[in-house]
Amino acid sequence: MAVLTRDGLRPPPSNLGNYPVGAIPHASSRHLIYGMKPMKTIVLAVCLAGLLPLAVGQTKAPKKITAAEAKDHVGETVVVCGTAVDTHVTRYAIGDRGKPVEVDLDQPQPNQIFYFVTFSADLKKPQLVDDMYKGKQVCVTGEVSMSKVVPFIMVTDTATVKIQADAKK
Repeated sequence: MAVLTRDGLRPPPSNLGNYPVGAIPHASSRHLIYGMKPMKTIVLAVCLAGLLPLAVGQTKAPKKITAAEAKDHVGETVVVCGTAVDTHVTRYAIGDRGKPVEVDLDQPQPNQIFYFVTFSADLKKPQLVDDMYKGKQVCVTGEVSMSKVVPFIMVTDTATVKIQADAKK
């Protein structure tokens, strides 16, 4: 019900007091708008900010699979482990990343079952990649993609490739 004043009709009084339309109430009475006192709002914000790292930190570690199982995990981020049996250096470098080097795990071409692509940082010595991985047990973490019929991982950070201490299969 509107109230008749000498200035005309006004809306009925509310719990905010008689503030003109569009006016912002004083800070001490803003809690009436939001239904919370300022201190409760601050405490709630601090609690939520404190719980955020716990929620973010609870991501699962990628699943560890063999090179043969990679074909069943296309599009997933996993850790693929196997023995590096062969490497192939491409003819051309890609920008400043170096020459791409394909490392076959468990079976070489033409019967390869999985490979990962890494880059030789030294444009003149891609053979270093071959020496680094060939014959060793390697685990590579990344998203599995498919090239025609063979699954692979494109390595963007060499820290995602780990050489295992023991050469067990």
